[in-house]
Amino acid sequence: MSVIRPVVVCFSLLTIITGLAYPFAVTGVGQLAFPEQTSGSLIRQGNQIKGSELIGQQFAQPRYFWGRPSATAPFGYNGTASGGSNLGPTNPALKAAVEERIKALHDADPENTAPVPVDLVTASGSGLDPHISPAAAEYQLQRVAKARGLQAKQIRQLITQNTEAPQFGIFGEERVNVLKLNLALDSLKP
Repeated sequence: MSVIRPVVVCFSLLTIITGLAYPFAVTGVGQLAFPEQTSGSLIRQGNQIKGSELIGQQFAQPRYFWGRPSATAPFGYNGTASGGSNLGPTNPALKAAVEERIKALHDADPENTAPVPVDLVTASGSGLDPHISPAAAEYQLQRVAKARGLQAKQIRQLITQNTEAPQFGIFGEERVNVLKLNLALDSLKP
């Protein structure tokens, strides 16, 4: 009986420290130091939230750049189902999915005979990647220009403006945020 009181006090104290005080402190410091990131890195146009720069969105119209396929299908870019498909390179289901995606890209732009960049036909590890490579953006340039009645030069300039360098100059590769690029496209006049 003499052991119960110290156990209950210790349990209550640890619950308050680790369950309340620590999360509130970390959240408060995060909101002070990194307000944009702790709010979800939201992309806004005026008062309207268009999405997050951290989570991809589904674009299917020819007038938009398309992002990486989402492994969270059939609901596309579903954060609650984040994860890869876990299909290995020898899996017939992955091969069939890639072939289907290549066909969809060729059907959308039959004049394009360039090799399809791998990031347009394979999902990322999370299935939520908001970025494509500059090569994937360049691959789609003619389709988007034709659908919008714009010159390729104008769109190439937008791709360049929306290309992000590797993080800290060394981690990762150059990448283009698809949502930001498509929002910039929407602001152009044909």
